[in-house]
Amino acid sequence: MAQGKRISADIGGDALQAIKDMGAAAKLARMRAGEGQAVAAARLGVHVQTIARIESGVPGVAVGHVLGMLALYGIATKLQQPDAMRGRLHFGRAATER
Repeated sequence: MAQGKRISADIGGDALQAIKDMGAAAKLARMRAGEGQAVAAARLGVHVQTIARIESGVPGVAVGHVLGMLALYGIATKLQQPDAMRGRLHFGRAATER
């Protein structure tokens, strides 16, 4: 398991790298905006330590905080599903209930 906050399951290296990449992108965008971590924390409504954890790529940070920080600085995110999964994901009621 990755070091840091305990997460419910081991995650693969690609996922860990994506988390680190998002953190690095958030940090770079914040710095380009000329803002410190305290300003980012106030804007996002989290503790400054959460900003540090996002930027360090800690896997236990809430996904909403990570995506929220990216959005604060104009970084768009998009979920890309593998071809085999396209059209199969349904949210809400099960597909058999429709």
